[in-house]
Order: sequence, then structure tokens, then C-alpha cells
Amino acid sequence: MCVIFFYVNSSPQNGGYKLILASNRDEFYARDTKPAGTWVSKEYVYGDFLGIDLEPGREGGTWLAVSGKNGTFKVGALLNLTGEPKTRNSLVTNCYGAHNCNTTSTLTNVTTIPSTTIITTPTKTYSSPTLHNNNNSLLGRGMIVTDYVSNFNEDFNNSNYNCRLVEDCSKYNAFNFVSLEIGSSSSAAITLCSNVPASLIHYPEEKYYGFGNSLPSVPFEKVRFGRDRFQAIVQNYFNSDKSDDENVLIKRLMDLLKCKQRFWPDAELMRRAPNWGEHLSAINVAIPNEGYGSRTHTVILIDENNKMQFIEETMLSEDPAGEWSCTHLNKQFF
Repeated sequence: MCVIFFYVNSSPQNGGYKLILASNRDEFYARDTKPAGTWVSKEYVYGDFLGIDLEPGREGGTWLAVSGKNGTFKVGALLNLTGEPKTRNSLVTNCYGAHNCNTTSTLTNVTTIPSTTIITTPTKTYSSPTLHNNNNSLLGRGMIVTDYVSNFNEDFNNSNYNCRLVEDCSKYNAFNFVSLEIGSSSSAAITLCSNVPASLIHYPEEKYYGFGNSLPSVPFEKVRFGRDRFQAIVQNYFNSDKSDDENVLIKRLMDLLKCKQRFWPDAELMRRAPNWGEHLSAINVAIPNEGYGSRTHTVILIDENNKMQFIEETMLSEDPAGEWSCTHLNKQFF
């Protein structure tokens, strides 16, 4: 379980931001991971290394990372799809608005995304992918993020990468992959790729988004609340006389990520997780008896001058009431 909220503007006004992002990572407390920092092999990549997989056979993956190179920023974030089986008997695959995919002449209306109108776009149905019946044969999903943010050639731009991913997505357990590409010469690319069913949805910039562990057409109640609260926090900051400095914005976003209010009942969460739905219905999940919960809070800011701040609060033990560490990374890109 994870949540992510963000705002993107490729051409912000003076004092504005190209990216404002707030996200929680929910995971088993005992999972072996590393703290946030610059990637040794890719000095232009900053990753939430708490998400770096250290499990045998899945080393190198991450759940959230941001990179900047050649005037372009990329952000990748991975979210589990709760309640989906780890192996699938079939996949129905559609590509919504994928600009470089080979499409048919069929048109499909997609209008159910919360707070967003998606324009009618071409649809492609792909041939049935090879199915994996052995869970051990499935690839670590964290490499989806790593590969995307680490490479800046044309094959790995937002459109091309997601088109390849959606055509070959049966290699992975169920996921939502949020990818952002923010340059200076064109509008930002914002894409959500899911694999149950396999689909791509492209979103416009300068809006406020929230995604979690369900499909975007049926968001959990905590995602609805969090998105609206995130929008209010950011708009209040933009509309202020800037007497509230950046640290206040960061604190308010962190407070949102630490919200323990349970948004229950929730029909979609009840359907996907009938036994644990209520425990998972808060933005800040805490189930100490099961050793599971929100173990990382992350805020990322990129201002109009390409200065990035990466702020992470993460658990240092398996006790959510115990000690937490805070990492604040600053990087002037370009």
C-alpha cells in the first residue's frame, strides 16, 4: 500500500514550482532497505533508497526516484494494486492516449478519472502476452522505476518507455506506475501505466493528482481526501504573500502524510482487502501487530530555477513509535 500526491508545471511563474510531490511508502517493517541518497552509478538520480530492493534476485529496484539531466527531469513511482492475485489467467490490454503506440481507428471515451477529463483517444488491443504461472519467474517491479529514471535516450522517454512497458507487463505482479517527464521545451508528460488490466492514461499538467493502490477510476476514500487536502495546501501556499516560507509548505505536506484518520467505510478498499480494509484506510497506515505500515514519508520540491529538495522521514527500527531519521537532500540541477 502506498499513496502519492503531486502537482506539475513545466513553466511556473516566478516563485512557483515545476514539481511538488508528497508520498508514503507502506511496507513490512522488517524489509531490508537503504536510506535516501544519490545513486552511486548515476549521480544525476536521487532515489528513496528505502525502496531499493535488497531481496535476492530483485536487487536494484526502487519505489520512488527523481533524476535530472540535459534540461529534463524524470520521476518514477511504483504502487501496488491491492487485492490482485500474483498470477493472472488473462490480461485485457488497452493503450489510452499513448502517442507513439500503433493504434487502430477505434475510439474509446475515458471520462471517469477523478478531477480530470480525459479526451477521447485511440485504443489499441494487444495480442495476448505470455503468462507466468510461477511467481518466482516474475520480475521485480522496482526495476520499472530504476530503468525509467536512469536513462535519458529516446527509447526511454515517457511515451516510448510506457508503450513498451504496457505491451510486456505480464512479467510483473499487479502495479500502478506513475511517470513524469518535465522539460523546458514542451508540456510535461504525466502517465499512469497499470497492468490489471493493462492500460495507459495520460494527464495534463497544472492539475492536482492523487493515486493509490486501486485503479484511478475507483480511488480509495483516503486518496480522494488526500488529493483535495494536498490541493488546498499547495494553493494556500501559492496564494499567500510568501510570508510562509518553504519550510511551512514542507511541514504541512508531511502532516498530510502522517494523517491517521481512517476513511471508512470504503467500498473499493473493502472489495480489494475485505480482512484488512479498515486498517489500510488511513493515509498513514500503522498495523504494528502485523509489522506493517507507512515506514517512509517523502516530499520532493523542484522550483522554477531547477533546485530540488528531497526530504525523507523514515523508520530506523521495526517500531513505528520508535526513532525516525530525517534526510534533507538539496541539488541544483542544470
